[in-house]
Amino acid sequence: MPVKVVCLGGGHGLAATLQAMRHLTSDVTAVVTVADNGGSSGRLREEFNSLPPGDLRMALAALCGDDDWGRSWAQIMQYRFTSTGEMDNHAVGNLLLTALWDRDGDPVKGLERVGDLLRVVGKVLPMALEPLDIEGSFLQNGKSQTVRGQIQVAAAKGEVTQLRLIPESPKPTPEALDAITSADWITFGPGSWLSSVMPHFLLKDQAEAIV
Repeated sequence: MPVKVVCLGGGHGLAATLQAMRHLTSDVTAVVTVADNGGSSGRLREEFNSLPPGDLRMALAALCGDDDWGRSWAQIMQYRFTSTGEMDNHAVGNLLLTALWDRDGDPVKGLERVGDLLRVVGKVLPMALEPLDIEGSFLQNGKSQTVRGQIQVAAAKGEVTQLRLIPESPKPTPEALDAITSADWITFGPGSWLSSVMPHFLLKDQAEAIV
């Protein structure tokens, strides 16, 4: 039996971990942060009130089938439009995921459909079934400030005095909790400590599953 591995994180760091892990085991599950509020993901999230698709798209591409079919579809998923209009910088994969979620209302099912298309090794899951925000309080030069949003928290300066998820008690993904509970190995990151790694510990049910 292959070793069961769950990789938690987000963005390029998680994608790099998945690209390496797939050579060690075929039973790998990516659990991805869903707080991105920038770029194509942020725009789609705001318009459709959906999960931000970008980090999930990158995880799917990292686990694509190791054949011409899988690799070619991963390249298409990663393709970004270049224009002077509303489509500028949107990734094809972001649009496909958002379309499936908008039609079916099931984030996990949509990810499975795209995973089948890419013939992925393993599985990609969101850490929660609703889009999240990260809010952090920082102390610098005796002054405290509170910022909200993954991009804003990642760029903030100073000593972190508090970090929280909004909403405070989001609904975790049951399949992610099951994967964590039965895992032989769990990896975290690499990536932004406050916006890609720590959010996984701020989700109470998920943190308990990790413990």
